[in-house]
Amino acid sequence: MAFPTFVPTSRSFESGDYPVKTFKAQNGAEHRILYGSNRTNMKLSLSYANITDAKAEQFLDHFDEVQGTFQTFHISEELRGGWEGSKDALGAGTHGNRYRYEQAPQMTQVRPGVSTVTVNLIGVI
Repeated sequence: MAFPTFVPTSRSFESGDYPVKTFKAQNGAEHRILYGSNRTNMKLSLSYANITDAKAEQFLDHFDEVQGTFQTFHISEELRGGWEGSKDALGAGTHGNRYRYEQAPQMTQVRPGVSTVTVNLIGVI
Protein backbone atom coordinates (compact mmCIF):
# COMPACT_ATOMS: atom_id res chain seq x y z
CA MET A 1 0.00 0.00 0.00
CA ALA A 2 1.35 3.42 -0.96
CA PHE A 3 1.12 6.53 1.18
CA PRO A 4 -2.40 7.98 0.75
CA THR A 5 -2.52 10.46 -2.13
CA PHE A 6 -5.18 12.85 -0.80
CA VAL A 7 -4.24 16.50 -1.25
CA PRO A 8 -3.54 17.98 2.20
CA THR A 9 -5.34 21.13 3.37
CA SER A 10 -2.08 22.51 4.78
CA ARG A 11 1.62 21.70 4.71
CA SER A 12 4.69 22.90 6.53
CA PHE A 13 8.25 22.12 5.51
CA GLU A 14 11.59 22.44 7.32
CA SER A 15 14.51 22.19 4.91
CA GLY A 16 16.94 20.29 7.15
CA ASP A 17 20.69 20.70 6.76
CA TYR A 18 23.77 19.05 5.33
CA PRO A 19 25.60 16.65 7.67
CA VAL A 20 28.41 18.74 9.19
CA LYS A 21 30.65 18.00 12.15
CA THR A 22 32.33 20.92 13.94
CA PHE A 23 35.57 20.54 15.87
CA LYS A 24 36.95 23.26 18.13
CA ALA A 25 40.61 23.42 19.09
CA GLN A 26 41.79 24.58 22.51
CA ASN A 27 42.78 27.94 21.03
CA GLY A 28 39.19 28.45 19.76
CA ALA A 29 39.86 27.67 16.10
CA GLU A 30 36.92 25.96 14.44
CA HIS A 31 37.14 23.25 11.77
CA ARG A 32 34.08 21.94 9.96
CA ILE A 33 33.83 18.73 7.94
CA LEU A 34 31.01 18.06 5.47
CA TYR A 35 29.93 14.40 5.63
CA GLY A 36 27.54 14.25 2.69
CA SER A 37 26.09 15.93 -0.38
CA ASN A 38 22.39 15.60 0.53
CA ARG A 39 20.33 17.51 3.04
CA THR A 40 19.00 15.34 5.87
CA ASN A 41 16.36 15.68 8.59
CA MET A 42 13.92 17.51 6.36
CA LYS A 43 10.55 17.67 8.06
CA LEU A 44 7.22 17.68 6.28
CA SER A 45 3.98 18.10 8.20
CA LEU A 46 0.74 17.37 6.33
CA SER A 47 -2.70 18.21 7.69
CA TYR A 48 -5.95 16.83 6.31
CA ALA A 49 -8.93 18.70 7.71
CA ASN A 50 -12.47 17.29 7.75
CA ILE A 51 -11.90 14.02 5.91
CA THR A 52 -14.01 10.92 6.33
CA ASP A 53 -13.02 8.38 8.95
CA ALA A 54 -12.50 5.85 6.14
CA LYS A 55 -9.86 8.12 4.56
CA ALA A 56 -8.30 8.80 7.97
CA GLU A 57 -8.01 5.06 8.56
CA GLN A 58 -5.84 4.73 5.42
CA PHE A 59 -3.10 6.70 7.18
CA LEU A 60 -3.15 4.27 10.11
CA ASP A 61 -3.11 1.33 7.69
CA HIS A 62 -0.05 2.76 5.93
CA PHE A 63 1.65 3.44 9.28
CA ASP A 64 1.14 -0.24 10.17
CA GLU A 65 2.33 -1.42 6.75
CA VAL A 66 5.68 0.40 7.06
CA GLN A 67 6.01 -0.76 10.67
CA GLY A 68 5.57 2.67 12.23
CA THR A 69 8.72 4.78 12.22
CA PHE A 70 10.90 1.89 11.00
CA GLN A 71 10.62 1.67 7.19
CA THR A 72 10.99 4.49 4.65
CA PHE A 73 8.74 5.25 1.67
CA HIS A 74 8.20 7.67 -1.21
CA ILE A 75 5.40 10.20 -1.35
CA SER A 76 3.87 11.67 -4.49
CA GLU A 77 4.91 14.99 -6.01
CA GLU A 78 1.45 16.44 -5.28
CA LEU A 79 2.06 16.11 -1.55
CA ARG A 80 5.50 17.74 -1.71
CA GLY A 81 4.42 20.44 -4.16
CA GLY A 82 1.89 23.20 -3.78
CA TRP A 83 4.28 26.06 -3.17
CA GLU A 84 4.89 28.78 -5.77
CA GLY A 85 8.29 28.68 -7.44
CA SER A 86 10.70 25.80 -7.84
CA LYS A 87 9.65 22.46 -6.42
CA ASP A 88 13.26 21.25 -6.69
CA ALA A 89 14.15 22.94 -3.41
CA LEU A 90 11.35 21.20 -1.54
CA GLY A 91 10.94 17.63 -0.51
CA ALA A 92 13.25 14.78 0.38
CA GLY A 93 12.56 12.97 -2.89
CA THR A 94 14.21 15.75 -4.87
CA HIS A 95 17.46 15.21 -2.99
CA GLY A 96 17.60 11.43 -3.33
CA ASN A 97 15.92 10.84 0.00
CA ARG A 98 12.82 9.02 1.19
CA TYR A 99 10.48 9.72 4.07
CA ARG A 100 9.64 7.94 7.31
CA TYR A 101 7.10 8.72 10.00
CA GLU A 102 8.35 10.92 12.83
CA GLN A 103 5.48 9.61 14.97
CA ALA A 104 2.11 7.98 14.51
CA PRO A 105 -0.53 9.98 12.61
CA GLN A 106 -2.54 12.21 14.95
CA MET A 107 -6.30 12.08 14.55
CA THR A 108 -8.94 14.42 15.95
CA GLN A 109 -12.60 13.65 15.48
CA VAL A 110 -14.47 16.78 14.35
CA ARG A 111 -17.89 15.14 14.42
CA PRO A 112 -19.11 11.57 13.93
CA GLY A 113 -17.64 10.20 10.72
CA VAL A 114 -15.37 13.22 10.10
CA SER A 115 -11.80 13.65 11.36
CA THR A 116 -8.73 15.83 10.97
CA VAL A 117 -5.43 14.00 10.53
CA THR A 118 -1.91 15.38 10.95
CA VAL A 119 1.05 13.40 9.63
CA ASN A 120 4.66 14.35 10.52
CA LEU A 121 7.37 12.95 8.24
CA ILE A 122 11.18 13.11 8.24
CA GLY A 123 13.33 12.97 5.10
CA VAL A 124 16.08 10.35 5.37
CA ILE A 125 18.82 9.07 3.06
